[in-house]
Amino acid sequence: QVQIAEVGGNLVQSGGSLRLSCTVFGPIVRALDIGWYRQVPGGGRELVAENTERYGTRYGDFVKGRFAASREIGDNTLVLQMNNLKPEDTGNYICRALVDAGRDTGTYWGQGTQVTVSS
Repeated sequence: QVQIAEVGGNLVQSGGSLRLSCTVFGPIVRALDIGWYRQVPGGGRELVAENTERYGTRYGDFVKGRFAASREIGDNTLVLQMNNLKPEDTGNYICRALVDAGRDTGTYWGQGTQVTVSS
């Protein structure tokens, strides 16, 4: 089955940095899109950063040049480097992937990793 592994959440002081990694694995042809979202009050999710096959990389408005997402061509891992973190960046960061997996093709979500930024 398709699985998502998320690594990197932690407690960090304001102004610090964290590096999140999301890897998609299992019986897949390839990950088409991989992205990081975060939980918001009310249960919704907002975009943090996403690499898509069609449109390249895009970021949420709140990122404002502080984060950088990278992914090697053909790789099923997205790395998110987060710099100059602020307390308002605190949240549960969840990886999303659109996967080509034959009859299991579709969108998959990870469990999330907690990012906490102290003031």
